[in-house]
Amino acid sequence: MRKTTKNNLITFGIVIGFYVVIQILSAMGLLTSSLSGQLVPICAYVILAISLNLTVGILGELSLGHAGFMSVGAFSGTIIWTVLYGQVPNWLGLVLSFVVGGVVAGLFGFIVGVPVLRLSGDYLAIVTLAFGEIVKNVMNACYLGYDSTGLHISFKDAASMNMDPSGTTLINGAMGITGIKKASTFTIGIVLVILTLLVILNLINSRAGRAIESIRDNEIAARSVGINITKYKLMAFITSAVFAGIAGVLYSLNYSSLVAKKFDYNTSILILVFVVLGGIGNIRGSVIAAALLTVLPELLRAVNDYRMLIYAIVLIVVMIFSQSPQVVAWRKRVMDGFRSRFNPSKAKEVQ
Repeated sequence: MRKTTKNNLITFGIVIGFYVVIQILSAMGLLTSSLSGQLVPICAYVILAISLNLTVGILGELSLGHAGFMSVGAFSGTIIWTVLYGQVPNWLGLVLSFVVGGVVAGLFGFIVGVPVLRLSGDYLAIVTLAFGEIVKNVMNACYLGYDSTGLHISFKDAASMNMDPSGTTLINGAMGITGIKKASTFTIGIVLVILTLLVILNLINSRAGRAIESIRDNEIAARSVGINITKYKLMAFITSAVFAGIAGVLYSLNYSSLVAKKFDYNTSILILVFVVLGGIGNIRGSVIAAALLTVLPELLRAVNDYRMLIYAIVLIVVMIFSQSPQVVAWRKRVMDGFRSRFNPSKAKEVQ
């Protein structure tokens, strides 16, 4: 079995093992209400971390607008769910919500990516950050509703939509969407995490993935051998945006209300922290880091006065420790020993 296949199976095994452990704890009544409430957000953040790692780690471009794609996906998917609830079977409405959320986020990824990916470094980070803030402010000022005559939209107030008295308001400005029928579950979240891993790991290990990595390593050399830079950059960027939108729908349908201020600059930075802490380009590390860092603040609630201080210290120590040359060398020795133990032919080469 190839090394890549083994690594991917280990990653899937971690996700499935986590699901099994949680189900066992839940059946035994050992799952606290606090942790139970964190399960769906954990899945959403894992999807976000994996998708952002495709842009930051595999493509090598720094994007700070991931919360913007999460926001447009969340709002579009939640609107579909609200409109279709009770009109179609719940499973169909849920599937359509995820599909619409992902497609709309992907469309915005294309619109933003075409001009933005001509930039690099700090310029790209600034423009994507601006995109996220623009989305947040637009959604804060947006009033959307529908009646017998169709959709109505206003950026002034609800009365300016001029709807019939029987009309329904979907987005109410800064109040966002209220009265959402919660539909997200831990099982759905795990299924979406596995789907995200399947798509992104297959993309990374494909011919297109190798082209994307070559662009990251040396764009000039990649261009010189005929690789279509724009095509593969857009492929990675749009794929990342699609799964950010799906994660946004999963996150939003876990609550009874949805407001734009949740998807601000801090959310983009938090997702980036998951990627950096888990290891840039390391998909499995993103999965583990997103899960641990989502739960850690809740575990530290007992020491609430020092919670954020401890959280920051843990981040700094882990990041320094993970980059230590001694630790990197130790990891290499361990992996070489592991491979030689289970591959006798390799052991002779090592000797």
